[in-house]
Order: sequence, then C-alpha cells, then structure tokens
Amino acid sequence: MKKLLRYLSFGLLSTLLTATPGIAADRISFFYPPFGEFSLSADSLETFAKEGKITDELALYASRATPEQLAQLRELLQQRFNITPTLVSQFTYSPIGEQVVRRLGELLLNDSRQNGFYALRSALIIAAADPQGLTVVNVLRKFPSSTVRLNFSEGIQIVNNFSELLRTRDAVVSFIQREAIKETLIKATTANVNFAFKPDLRQPGPFDLQKISFPLNDVKRDRRLPVDLYLPVAKSQTTQDLPSAPFPLIVISHGLASDRTAFTYLAEHLVSYGFAVTVLEHPGSNAERFELYFAGLAGPPEPLEFINRPLDVKYVLDSLQRLEQIDPAVRGKLDFQKVGAIGHSFGGYTALTLAGGQINFAQLSEDCNPNRSLNLSLFLQCRADELPEINYPLQDDRIKAVIAINPIDSSVLGQAGISQIKVPTMLVTGSQDIFAPAVLEQIRPFTWLPNPNKYLVLIENATHFTAIDELDAESDVLPVPSTLLGPDRTPAYGYIKALSVAFLESHLLNKPEYRAYLQPSYAQYLSQAPLNLSLIQSLTAEQLTPIIKGSTFRSEKLSQPQLTTTSP
Repeated sequence: MKKLLRYLSFGLLSTLLTATPGIAADRISFFYPPFGEFSLSADSLETFAKEGKITDELALYASRATPEQLAQLRELLQQRFNITPTLVSQFTYSPIGEQVVRRLGELLLNDSRQNGFYALRSALIIAAADPQGLTVVNVLRKFPSSTVRLNFSEGIQIVNNFSELLRTRDAVVSFIQREAIKETLIKATTANVNFAFKPDLRQPGPFDLQKISFPLNDVKRDRRLPVDLYLPVAKSQTTQDLPSAPFPLIVISHGLASDRTAFTYLAEHLVSYGFAVTVLEHPGSNAERFELYFAGLAGPPEPLEFINRPLDVKYVLDSLQRLEQIDPAVRGKLDFQKVGAIGHSFGGYTALTLAGGQINFAQLSEDCNPNRSLNLSLFLQCRADELPEINYPLQDDRIKAVIAINPIDSSVLGQAGISQIKVPTMLVTGSQDIFAPAVLEQIRPFTWLPNPNKYLVLIENATHFTAIDELDAESDVLPVPSTLLGPDRTPAYGYIKALSVAFLESHLLNKPEYRAYLQPSYAQYLSQAPLNLSLIQSLTAEQLTPIIKGSTFRSEKLSQPQLTTTSP
C-alpha cells in the first residue's frame, strides 16, 4: 500500500510535470479513493526549485520519494528551456505541434472539463516571452484558467503504457541478443572465421575521392536540390588491381531537419571502397527549411514531403544519368545498373519507398484518427494521412539494395507497404531511440520483409542520433539535449561503415567473399560496450508475438477526469 501511494502521489505528479510543463493553478488538489484528498501549492514547488527547501505540505510527497526522485524533480523545475516565443508559436500552431499540444491537453483540462489545448498553448508562448523564461513554474503562473482539471486516470494509463513499452523493448532486445549468440554458436561449427586475420572493413579502402557539388532544379515541382557527388579516384602510389569505372552508385537521404553533411563520414568511407556516392538535400524538410520555419519565414514541412522525398532521389538519378552522357568529369563513371540507397529516419522511409514500399492509407487511418500512440514518430507519419488516397509511383527500379537507419515506417508503410519490398534490405536500430522506437519502427517491420536477404542490426544503448555525424547531431537547428545523444558515437560509426561495405559488396556487387562479414559472429567481433552490437538475419512474427503479447502499442480511450486543480 505504501508503494502504491508513493507511485500515485509523487510518481504520477512528477511524470505529469515532465510530460506537460504547465499546471494552471496556485494550488493542486486531487482525490483518489481510498486515500482521500491531497493538496500541493505551486508556491511550494517554486520554493523547492529555487532553494531546495521542502515545505510542510511538500513533505508529504517528499517522504514517499527517493533522494534521486527529488533531485530529478528539482532539476526539472529549475530547467530553463532556451526557446524563443517565435519558435514556440511556430511549433504549437503547426499541424504536428497542434497534435502534440492537444494530446497533452487531454491531461490538462480547462474550466469546462474540455481539452486544455488553447490554454496550454497560450501559457507556453507567454512563458517563453517572459524574462523568467520557459520553465515549469513559469508556465504554472501563465496558464490562463482559474481551474484546471488533471485527467488522473489518463495519466495513470499513459504511465502504465509507457512502462509496458519499455519492458517489451528490453525483452525484445534481450531476445535478439540471445538469438545472435545462438546463431554464432551454430555457425561456428561450420564456418569459424577469425576476423582478426581478415581485412578490417572499418578502415578506409584503397581509393581516394573527388567531390563535385552542384545544384539541381526540378522546375516542375519547384524543388532546388543541392547535391554532392563523390567519385572514387585511384591513389597514385597504389599497385593494387583496383575496380575500374563505371562504379556502383549509392544515394544517401538525410533525416528531418538535417542536411547532406549528416553522413559525410559514411559517404567518404564507401567511396574509398570503390562506390560512387551522391548525397542530396530535400528542400522541404532539411535544416535550412527548419531554420526559416523557426524564424517565422516559412511554414512547417508539408504532407507532400512523403511524396517529394523519393521523387527528389529519382530526379537526382535521372539528372546524373543525363550528366553522365555530357560531362567529362562524370562520363563513364556511374553504373546505373547497380544503385543502392541509404537513409536515416525520414530518409529511411525515403529509401524504403524507393525499394518498393507503398504508403498504407488504411493503416494511417486506423492509427491517426485519433493518434493515441506513445510513438513520437507517429506525429510525423500521420501527416501522410492528409494526402489524397491514390497509388503514388515512388519505387525506382534502379534501386537494387537499401539500408534504412532508424527508419519511420510502422504506420505510413505498415505491414502491407513493407511487404512489397523485394530487394535486399538492412534495417539498423538503436535500443534507446525514443523518436522512432526500435520495436515499433524497425524490429516488427523487419519481420514483414519478404526477401530472405535481410538483416537486422541492433545497437544497444544507441539513440536516434547515434549514427549521424557528431556535428550534425549537435547542430542548433533542432537543439537536442546531450542526454538524448547517447554514449560516445565513435564505435557506432565503425559498425555502420563496416556493415554497409559488407552489405553492398555482397548484395549490390554479388561478391561472396563479403558474406562472412554479414554474420552474427562479425557483429560480436566488432561490438564495444556500451554500444553492444548484434546482427540477425532470421526473425519471425511468431517469435516476437509471445514477447510482445499484451503490450500496449496504442493508448486506450481517454478515461474520465478524476483530478482537479483550482485557484483559490
């Protein structure tokens, strides 16, 4: 009983404050039978935040919390979010921002017991403009309502669902790691490879590079596409018998609010192994667009980006084919019969659609009307539900293999869309990705891929930002707290480089000598804590079902409000 009371009082309170920075009243009171009514003033929170002093009324909750929980609460209350009112306004008035704030408003109801969306949006903007800045306590003070009713049951449901998702994730990650070890032991009896005596694919290959940058302009779609083209150049001093032109071509698609520098390290590495690489920027969802958006000079990314992104890649490939016929610097150097695609996050979606994945409007309709999920990427995916429901020709038959890193796909493609992908595919996931959760966005979708030449790469403790270039991950376009960047990313760069070379050499160039690198034993060989690496090729829905059975992937219907906050 004591543990339950601790959870209901302090645990839920801190969770709600973390998730929804704004409680309107000077006083917080809630009733939960059989424990009765509890009360806490905003002043006591402010005193605790500024002085670390626990008032008599806060002591009731503090006595039921651990020192760690108290420290976390005070850190949260002290946290000032350095975000301009323009940025807050732009986000909260955008389609995605409105969805997020409306979802939070289901926890914070107004005087009329309705969704507190408008009051919460107002409080966030006013607090951001205030000299005190955007803090939890300041949003408390700016909330323009005399009474706020907190939906207590919905809060409990969210906490329970989130905890269940975390337990499911940990169970699935452990299962994959065990399966990788099992496969390693089984295959060791027939193919025991000592990778210490094989070439280290993390190290650069024998080629130098030539980089050509140029803009493309798709007049029909009014899309200006900055492009970098990396071409292999034989080192002058080499005596090796190197592959010659035309070189297989790899196209890289960046994620949301990123740019073509995000995977420079990977582009340069692939070029060193004799691949030509082209990296483009998607003007409707790149870093430059978000800078304009946050400055109030442009609108948010449009739903049409789900169509335009793969069409951008197709246009770049078409342009390179024309350029290859007329430009002496490129002529004869690109092999359009051997083209691969690599993408991260939104770029992962882009790569999968180019490989044959189809937009799944039925799944979007089910998941987005309304969006009740704890999956943050669904706020972006649901924008595709606004598109006209037609069959969009997004596949490019030139794409023969794809690598999707932290892709978003569970609803926008779904099982029906992903099952159309017939080319060799590698999915890369991070166990600590809170934006495109591993189980929902990569692990379950992996089981939907029909091609036997598929690989699931799991990097334990990796986040959504682990695979991208360090400078890009820490850019100021979308400020990311250091705690969300995860551990040192250096080992992960090595994993991505080595496995990309092995996969593309094996499945784009059909070189059997690279198949040994696509084994669980090689991942085990590369693995470095805390970013432990696992690779498996065989995983079925039947294996996952017992693990995830009963897990709540979608929140249940909103419960009736049971917690009330009022001003004196």
